[in-house]
Amino acid sequence: MMIQYSSANHQYARRDAFLSSFVVCVLLLLPIYAAAQVASTADRAATPAQLQALRSYVKQSWHTLKRSNKELARAAVDPKFTREHAGKRAIVYLARDENRARVEAELRRQMTAQDFASIELRVLPEDHTQIKEQGLLYLPHPYVVPGGRFNEMYGWDSYFIQVGLLRDNEIELAKNVIDNHLYQIEHYGAVLNANRTYFLSRSQPPFLTQMILGVYRQTKDKIWLRRTLPKVEKFYRYWTEPPHLTAATELASYYDRGVGPAPEVIADERDEQGRTHYERVKEYYRTHEITEYDIKQYYNRERDELTPLFYTGDRSMRESGFDPSNRFGTFNTDVINYNPVCLNSLLYLMETETAEILRLLGERRARQQTWLQRAAKRRAAINRLMWDERDGLYYDYNFMTKQVRRYPFATAFYPLWAGIATRAQAARLVANLKRFERPGGLLTSNNVSGSQWDAPFGWAPLHLIAVEGLRRYGYTAEADRISVEFLSMILKDFIEHNTIVEKYDVERRDSDVAAGIKFGYAANQIGFGWTNGVFIELYARMTPARRADVLNMNVTANR
Repeated sequence: MMIQYSSANHQYARRDAFLSSFVVCVLLLLPIYAAAQVASTADRAATPAQLQALRSYVKQSWHTLKRSNKELARAAVDPKFTREHAGKRAIVYLARDENRARVEAELRRQMTAQDFASIELRVLPEDHTQIKEQGLLYLPHPYVVPGGRFNEMYGWDSYFIQVGLLRDNEIELAKNVIDNHLYQIEHYGAVLNANRTYFLSRSQPPFLTQMILGVYRQTKDKIWLRRTLPKVEKFYRYWTEPPHLTAATELASYYDRGVGPAPEVIADERDEQGRTHYERVKEYYRTHEITEYDIKQYYNRERDELTPLFYTGDRSMRESGFDPSNRFGTFNTDVINYNPVCLNSLLYLMETETAEILRLLGERRARQQTWLQRAAKRRAAINRLMWDERDGLYYDYNFMTKQVRRYPFATAFYPLWAGIATRAQAARLVANLKRFERPGGLLTSNNVSGSQWDAPFGWAPLHLIAVEGLRRYGYTAEADRISVEFLSMILKDFIEHNTIVEKYDVERRDSDVAAGIKFGYAANQIGFGWTNGVFIELYARMTPARRADVLNMNVTANR
């Protein structure tokens, strides 16, 4: 059949061809336009109003991210277990020594009837490994969550969040957070990784005494301060007795007492093909030669299985907070054989700060000296075993091989922050800033591994530690320069996306990180508690002149 075209048909055909061409051109030009917009943001200065908008975002976030028992139905929801918990009441577990009747009456008083009906209260079983249905662990006071998939109170996140709360004069909420940590020590045995049942077997880097003193300096409440002491001593024993204690070095290690795969990893850490982190690890082990450790300890090649010891290492890596990277060998699996410089620097601070608490309370000097002697012994061991004179860096110490692992990592600056380094060591560390410093601040490591705690990524906690360490030793110019690099990147990204996130690509000065992350979870998380806290603290510590430089989006002009 022959189709007859009229002149009108020709007009419609020409019009359709023109429109199709126009659409194609627009689609081709959109990426160029978007890139130009980003480039223009990078080239121009931000305005004071835009900086104030970020500050308002942070101030509001303390309440947006706040969780309390009044909103327990909201707090109990776990974004990491959406499939498993769909259509079910959220479970809230109480400690075995808690008064269930009292807690239930208090919750009914605070919550609406509808909200209370949406949760189920249970008492923890004596054996935590027998928990079949995961849930939230009850806490008596309000707290601040990080944001995104992290809808619970985290251990080391809370320190950086609390720094921001104190800076923003949110004193009561800051005290609530530390009171919850003390409650966890009393009822759950330690400051937990976070208040979910699948975290009962591990803690996180210990900032407890830093947090206590931060609140005390605002309140001067010595009655409250004295009540913290038994919990401080109990939590100190958690880190300085087996399995965390290494007898040969008398230093501490990260160690998770749990067994098998981490439930939250199975539930949520999947790639676009639906493969869990563990399936991707096995694929890597099958196709790569591992030289940092004896792979047979962690992977059975014949059966294509991860061993029980692998899961111990994987869980212990999560106690470190650096999950994952290659800092302790591929996937951090060998962490159980290391005395980490970060953990032992924190314990040194815990020892000196416990002595300070005792001094403030007027306790006898002999008791103070016991803690100071522990600190002096740990400081000597850190400098003897972890300082590498050749490289001018602190490294983690492998107590099995009796040598450091030369893997440059931003935790090298913890001994500056804690006051462990000598003046000469501090100078060497400052000379090595060039290894880490990039347009958006400090790299976590120099190695691109496909893990989020390696290059090219940078994180707020490590920036606060490094910058405060530099200030402690008088390197103010370097501290200000790194602060400007990091804060101007966050401000630039906030102007573009109206959010603050968990981590950044400090090479590209951008929050789009998913393409570079192959293991663990790839998505950036919005909120974000510790980035918010670190931003306002670093900004507050700079001189007015350097604060003005944060508005400059062209970072090369600030260096």
